[in-house]
Amino acid sequence: MEDTQSPGGSPPARRATPPRLDPPRLDPPRLLHRVDASVLPSLGGFGRHQRQLVLLTWIPALFIGFSQFSDYFLLAQPSGTCVQHNDSMWPPGTPGTPWTPPLPPVTGGTGGGVDPGDPAALCACRERRLELLTGLSQNVVTKWDLVCDSAWKVHIAKFSLLVGSIFGYLVTGVMADWFGRHPVLILSLVLLLLFGLSVSFSVNATMFSTLRFFEGFCLAGVTLTLYVLRIELCLPACRFPVTVVASFLIVAGQLLMPGVAALCRDWPDRDDWQVLQIVIISPFVLMLPYVWIFPESLRWLLATQHYRRSKAMILRIARRNQVDLTTEPSGVLAGEEEEEEEELHKRPQRTCIVQMMSTRNLWKNIVVLCVNSLTGYGIHHCFSRSMMDPEARPTAMRHADYFTVAGIAVATCLAVCPAVSLMGRRGGLLAFMIVTALASLLQLGLLNLIGKYSLRDDTVLRDSLNRKFSVAFSIIGMFSSHAVSTLSIFFCAEITPTVIRGGGLGLVLASAGFGMLTAPIMELHNQKGYFLHHVIFACCTLLCIICLLLLPEPRGKPLPESLADGESFTRQTLLRPGEQHLLLVRADRDYSRVHDTPVHLTATGSATVAAATALAAVPASYALATGGEVLGNCAAVANGMKASS
Repeated sequence: MEDTQSPGGSPPARRATPPRLDPPRLDPPRLLHRVDASVLPSLGGFGRHQRQLVLLTWIPALFIGFSQFSDYFLLAQPSGTCVQHNDSMWPPGTPGTPWTPPLPPVTGGTGGGVDPGDPAALCACRERRLELLTGLSQNVVTKWDLVCDSAWKVHIAKFSLLVGSIFGYLVTGVMADWFGRHPVLILSLVLLLLFGLSVSFSVNATMFSTLRFFEGFCLAGVTLTLYVLRIELCLPACRFPVTVVASFLIVAGQLLMPGVAALCRDWPDRDDWQVLQIVIISPFVLMLPYVWIFPESLRWLLATQHYRRSKAMILRIARRNQVDLTTEPSGVLAGEEEEEEEELHKRPQRTCIVQMMSTRNLWKNIVVLCVNSLTGYGIHHCFSRSMMDPEARPTAMRHADYFTVAGIAVATCLAVCPAVSLMGRRGGLLAFMIVTALASLLQLGLLNLIGKYSLRDDTVLRDSLNRKFSVAFSIIGMFSSHAVSTLSIFFCAEITPTVIRGGGLGLVLASAGFGMLTAPIMELHNQKGYFLHHVIFACCTLLCIICLLLLPEPRGKPLPESLADGESFTRQTLLRPGEQHLLLVRADRDYSRVHDTPVHLTATGSATVAAATALAAVPASYALATGGEVLGNCAAVANGMKASS
């Protein structure tokens, strides 16, 4: 520092040096915030305690499969027989005529009356008899005669469960981030038992639909919290296998559902559909002991700074896994005690999913996965509709179609494991999305080309080839679209930070619900606009292929805990670190005469004036905070500009 001589011979005064402050920076991650790297390995890794809790999350997956696929039996469309005809609509002496919804109307009626094969003929009958083709002998449709003018109530009942699930995913996801996973799980479970059992005592279709909405809401809360707890219990190597086993159990519930419905047939005291509803809800009573035996997520307690509760949880896990923390070298218990001292001075910090919008990369990743989930479930209905007989009315899913869809789901779970292990999360998701797009585009375009440019004369062979190709592409598309939906949900659970994992996963699951909602919407409109519906989702698959390239690869990495950790989950560059700097090397060109041009002189003068104005606008407080370094650098830049001009 230079000394300056004051006037009048006074001793030189030393210039005051402003206090030097380091620029603000983020604190390094503390020990207890590295759950996958430090805490869980110190507590025995994926030990006995974690394995028992994961098993407890698997058991309800079978019951969830029962509830999710109960609509195929509770709301199945029956076939009908006209017992007593309307004399004004039917010729005298016309016998009782059967009516089957899946068959198309038969042209050429009898004597100018209403065609007996026409489905509308059933509505003209004075008395009709409805018969189910599924395992039950009576369901909601036959109980309250929801056909003809009341058929729209069946679609409302289908909407109610899905719409309730959509709202449930959104609300319970936020609640799980704010209040914890365990309270939301228990609350959703108790309400599910209450509303689920109340559904079986419905007295009309309106009460049935209303209670089904709340049943779907609570079922979504149980599904989401179990999914989050399952992910947060595992180390990176165990996350995906544990999730796939849960998916297998849900598909097992789908496969066993026809047998359960057959066991509930012809019950003496109650209607079949009431018995079935009680049977699929009652097993959730087995989860009531979870109030005492299932703890809160340790990962969530540490991420939200509940250090006192997390200390008790750490001691409990160490005791169950038979780990001695006093001799443990990483010092987890000591770090817990240090963090507990800090808790006395600050409250636990909770985060809402809305704060995701303040990030730069995280919200984009979640939006991409939401679109993927919506597209996967939406186009899955297009493929399943194409797999059925195109001339059949889509009012009921037969046993053959039902088991075909379930078998495809099983095959998907089997194929996803090796694909993800070989290509990773992002690579597997991208591969299945490409297969989905190809199957969709070939089904939409190739079949039309077969009929337009070949086999014009042989209509029988042309229709046969079209049907076979359509079924083949539909099976491939259902296989790949189911894999896309499953991987999108799992991908979101891995890249979303712990503090907002419930809300982020709720957004993706709600998007999946919107995709599944397209099926009853198309049925409500009698499949009008089906081709346009398929075209729109086919275009979405192409958009998703491009967006998937922007996602990071979370395989083998620890789960992010805070928003800063989630923001650091970025896509790796395609170039190796040693090659990327080559793109920034300037070419060897001669710019020695550029300063002679008038444009250069004008630009240099403007830059000098702008730099001087900026220096004058810098406040003194900022100069003190930076120790004068920034001002010095800016002054040097300005002097350099003046010298060059």
